[in-house]
Amino acid sequence: MITPVLPTYARIDLEFERGEGCWLVTKDGRRYLDFTAGIAVNILGHAHPALVAALTAQAGKLWHVSNLFRIPEGERLAARLAAATFADTAFFTNSGAEALECSIKMARRYHHASGADRPRMVTFEGAFHGRTLATIAAGGNAKYLEGFGPDLPGFDQVPFGDLEAVEAALTPQTGAILVEPIQGEGGVRVPPASFLRGLRDLCDARGMLLVLDEVQCGVGRSGLLFAHEAHGVRPDIMAVAKGIGGGFPMGACLATEAAAKGMTLGTHGSTYGGNPLAMAVGNAVLDMVLADGFLERVRAASADLTRRLAELKARHPAVIAEVRGAGLLLGLRAHVPAAELVVALREEGMLVPGAGDNVVRLLPPLTVSDDEIGLACDKIDAACRRIEDAMRMAPVMGAAE
Repeated sequence: MITPVLPTYARIDLEFERGEGCWLVTKDGRRYLDFTAGIAVNILGHAHPALVAALTAQAGKLWHVSNLFRIPEGERLAARLAAATFADTAFFTNSGAEALECSIKMARRYHHASGADRPRMVTFEGAFHGRTLATIAAGGNAKYLEGFGPDLPGFDQVPFGDLEAVEAALTPQTGAILVEPIQGEGGVRVPPASFLRGLRDLCDARGMLLVLDEVQCGVGRSGLLFAHEAHGVRPDIMAVAKGIGGGFPMGACLATEAAAKGMTLGTHGSTYGGNPLAMAVGNAVLDMVLADGFLERVRAASADLTRRLAELKARHPAVIAEVRGAGLLLGLRAHVPAAELVVALREEGMLVPGAGDNVVRLLPPLTVSDDEIGLACDKIDAACRRIEDAMRMAPVMGAAE
């Protein structure tokens, strides 16, 4: 069947007319508690007044000029990100995949500029870095690679969290390690506490670059500005997107001056990256996330939600196998198919996405209130009861047949 939009998505038959904070509203007035947040994007919720004001003001002045000219708000945002992180410099993109592409190119170019042939990169099983040819090769997921061969060479996948496997995979051509501090799409998988520190030590000992993908776990999602801060490590390069634009398409590749030394005039570019609209919104997002008390509130909300989820796990052991994650990037590994829990929650008026490892993700806006956390847990409780009722009915229905 020919459709006007390429049919690459299994879209849910819901159409939303507007959003309000943590809520989405359909054309016929149905309200859904949104714990998808555009897949970890809308960190300030829907239609946040500060973002609306910033975008509206900029839209009345200037939309696009291209990177042939200076963009003052982009220079300001880059300086603010550098001041708040390990980085010295930033390249702005429109998406996470583009930020990862820049990161991969930067790592390879660094060694080229150093006179070395070290294009290979260690990556991890279960990772998700985007849908371009380079990023699907880096992720190594056979489902995403099928039919798009030949695979882009240069990536060596090893088990997530396994330092010994990383060391065994290193060759003289290995120039970098690319890792998500928390795997989001892979199932909200948190590595051992010593893992990132071990990767940093390996990179320092072997003259490699540590490249982090904080597209999903960054910009406050973990309860810190960036998730790697919890491990006391500093990357050389980091890809950021999703939350950094609060819903406006935006990403960034952040790097130290040393790591970026190969990215000289003409080596990379983007027509839309860093456009005035995105920069205005990005600065407004940063105003909020860096405000006093914001990240402390995220951590408090995480502690409350995690405690309540543990109680729900104890109450529904046939449905919930494990609670995992950090900050407001949380996951419920299910005993039943995760898709069943996603559907049951939608029937209760709550929107959540699935993930790998049979996990349902909970990705509320970082502005979620205590009352909304309580309501979400009530809906999870009801969804679990709905599934348990169906499980009890299944033998009866089988006997009747």
